[in-house]
Amino acid sequence: MLTDRERAFLAQARRAVIATIRPDGEPRLVPVCFVLAPGPDDMGRPILYSPIDEKPKASTDPHRLGRVQDLLVLPAVTLLMDRWSEDWARLAWIRLSGRGVLLEPERREREEHAAAIAALRSKYRQYATHDLEHRPIIRIAIDRVQRWGNLSPDEGADAVPSSAGAAAPRT
Repeated sequence: MLTDRERAFLAQARRAVIATIRPDGEPRLVPVCFVLAPGPDDMGRPILYSPIDEKPKASTDPHRLGRVQDLLVLPAVTLLMDRWSEDWARLAWIRLSGRGVLLEPERREREEHAAAIAALRSKYRQYATHDLEHRPIIRIAIDRVQRWGNLSPDEGADAVPSSAGAAAPRT
């Protein structure tokens, strides 16, 4: 479902915006860290993990967070990863839609939970000091992939280009 170029884009992305649906039907958007699992689930779908980490939040209980409560009612999730550049020929985004569930640090999920933590710590050095072992992780099975723009590897895309007036990417 994901091409090699899309996988590379996701591996390079440092954050995503997750969208869940609040009980009143409004979307809830939250910036999150994430990592793509190395392999698909039993149904062949790509899997992403997003931790409920120790950064300051509205509640110290991870199960009381809005996005977690949303998933318990309606597991529909969309994630957006984008790349901005002053060189508009480098603009790109990927939107992933799927189903989110909580992966808990309990016996039946311990192996996958531990693998998710290892992958997250490999991508984000900041997690070396977070107690992720005792916190839930959002596991997202991807059903749909949409993309736009130049997904080629980023090599200093945030730098201001030396020439002005770069053309916008084709859609």
